[in-house]
Amino acid sequence: MNLAFKDIRFNLLRFLLTALGVAFLMMSSMGMIGLYRGIVADALLIIERIGADQWVVQGGRQGPFSEGSAISSTMDRRVEGIAGVASARRFVQFSQQFTRDGRQLRASVTGLDFPKDPGRWIPIVRGRPLASGHYEAVADMSIGLRLGEKVHLGQDDYTVVGLTRGMVDTGGDGLLFVTVNDAVAIAQRRSSEEVLLARAGAGAGPAAASRSSVPQDSKIAAVLVTLNPAVDPEAVRRAVASWGDVNVLSRAEQENLLLNQRLWRLRVQILAFTSVLLVVTGIVVSLIIYMLTMENLHEIAMLKLIGADNSVIIVMIAQQAFLIGACGLGFGLMLSRLVFPFFPRKVLILPADVTLLGIAVAVICAIASLLGISRALKVRAQEVLS
Repeated sequence: MNLAFKDIRFNLLRFLLTALGVAFLMMSSMGMIGLYRGIVADALLIIERIGADQWVVQGGRQGPFSEGSAISSTMDRRVEGIAGVASARRFVQFSQQFTRDGRQLRASVTGLDFPKDPGRWIPIVRGRPLASGHYEAVADMSIGLRLGEKVHLGQDDYTVVGLTRGMVDTGGDGLLFVTVNDAVAIAQRRSSEEVLLARAGAGAGPAAASRSSVPQDSKIAAVLVTLNPAVDPEAVRRAVASWGDVNVLSRAEQENLLLNQRLWRLRVQILAFTSVLLVVTGIVVSLIIYMLTMENLHEIAMLKLIGADNSVIIVMIAQQAFLIGACGLGFGLMLSRLVFPFFPRKVLILPADVTLLGIAVAVICAIASLLGISRALKVRAQEVLS
């Protein structure tokens, strides 16, 4: 006879409510971990998918994701002249707000070096990749644009020829892919007042009209370098770095900058919140097990009176604690699958994280049961008469 199951059946409603409370705590813990995993996945999305071996950025900077970067628009031609370089593509990305049907939308405009890079690495769910050097766009569905719709960016209208899903930047804004030349034109947009101020400050003329009274990030942010398979990456790196006006970062260095610098504080915060939730879970399970033990003191004394060993009582209490934790983890996982898809940011639940959380719950339940076990072992068989 399993005494733990018998006791649970006798107090089934309380057990289910307790497991449900633990489930919400588990769901919160999984949500915090999954949110961090989702942010990391979004941050590394472009770096992993775009397929560049090295990133050539502004000298003295660690751009283009961890800090700003601006290099010459002809830098790709210089890089292509180095032995061992298979291809070099220009890259630019910046946030842009625009109006559609009276609503303000926000996107992260990303420039593709068409025709070298038409964006075939982008997972298209509807439509097609870019096929023209101007006025076409591929938009993430989270932006809210429709296939075939025209959107006004800068001074021109762009037709959405393709839709993708899950392509966002570190901040969660959907990516809007256009050609690099179009992206530079969008970034160089000037208002009439700005042109007038520029003319007033530098004198009238065609050159003055092209200048701005405020700084504009109109240059290329980086050059993406793809190397030949047999080439030494360090040799190419030293050749580019010897120019003195640029910095060269590998794919691993870009990932390290994002994870261990830009997202470091976020990682620590999520770890702290998750630890607090696990501590609260331990306290809740401890109190529930202790209350169940206190209510069963008469039955425990009866077991001792008929000769039951202490190990029988210990196993009963420990089993109850582990069942509460297991049911709470299972219910929490089911709730997570139902709720998290509706979150505005990606919540990525990995099997490894669920396994580690399960181990943490098992340790918590083992520690939480010690309070009830300690009280149960103090019960004397004579107390059955009281």
